[in-house]
Amino acid sequence: MRIEFDEKLDFQDVLIRPKRSTLSSRKEVQLERTYTFKHAKSSWTGIPIMAANMDGVGTLKMALALQEKNLFTCLVKSYSEREIASSMDKLDPNLFAVSTGTSEHDFKNLTSILNQNPSITFICIDVANGYSEAFGEYVSKVRAHYPNHVIIAGNVVTADMTQELILRGADIVKVGIGPGSVCTTRIQTGVGYPQLSAIIECADAAHGLGAHIISDGGCTCPGDVAKAFGAGADFVMLGGMFAGHIQGGGKIISEFHDTLQKDMRTFEPIYKEIKFVQFYGMSSSTAMLKHKGEVADYRSSEGRTVKIPFKGHVEDTIKDILGGLRSTCTYVGAKTLKDLSKCTTFVRVHRQYNDIYTRH
Repeated sequence: MRIEFDEKLDFQDVLIRPKRSTLSSRKEVQLERTYTFKHAKSSWTGIPIMAANMDGVGTLKMALALQEKNLFTCLVKSYSEREIASSMDKLDPNLFAVSTGTSEHDFKNLTSILNQNPSITFICIDVANGYSEAFGEYVSKVRAHYPNHVIIAGNVVTADMTQELILRGADIVKVGIGPGSVCTTRIQTGVGYPQLSAIIECADAAHGLGAHIISDGGCTCPGDVAKAFGAGADFVMLGGMFAGHIQGGGKIISEFHDTLQKDMRTFEPIYKEIKFVQFYGMSSSTAMLKHKGEVADYRSSEGRTVKIPFKGHVEDTIKDILGGLRSTCTYVGAKTLKDLSKCTTFVRVHRQYNDIYTRH
């Protein structure tokens, strides 16, 4: 056993220091980025914000909505070959990835999907724990079979395993263990790493090898997305912020809440209808029962199931996120998203904002 005493930071531990800027309007900020991938050798241009491959988030309908704004979607693993094929005439292959686990069944399903849809170029290999030797071997296996595809692999949170996955064939490494809004890994296992520090360390490791990283998890507001990019993330993946929309599917739950007011004519209580959508982590018992039919005896749930407010169309959320990101850039003088990390200085804080009117 040993203890690391150098402090690690999360999004809520810092703010971005404003700097002199020559930008006169948020409209001047360029959010699109162009990347060339280390192994696939292909180039990509778009706004590097991704919908997570979670139920209620990484759906085909979400991919169709996000691609209209030049944003990316990692589809959930549960889509069949037939379901994906039925939407391929509408999907932009540069703006979505098919997701896979690491079992033999997963590999067969991945092979079937890619054989049926040769225009697909992005593969997301997704597991909760990217530190196993078996995971590294699987990344190598997929790279050997698909030398020209862009491979996303994760999740990890340290420089050493970021480098390992890149050397095994990953073009983009997914960074984050336990920061998600419906993830309970840190509670169940005690394992994790503060997300801001994970981004800084993993980005440094990946960029030194000519590869890229995704910050996956922990963003609760547009300001957190800006901090992730400021810390060096090439892509930012969002789950909870993209959950609860029409495009995510799921049953809309209506509840009637007492407004503590009364009708002046009848003196009856006035109730207000509030709509919710169920959202859950992909290691939760809800997800395991849905996709596996059981929670295996040898494991526990590492995700929670919650009700979140129904948010309507995702377009409003996209505007909010991109508007906040453009505003960040104007505060620090970054004319492009690429410049944001170069213009970012973080300051340590003990309080993020005045929350007097947000307390319950």
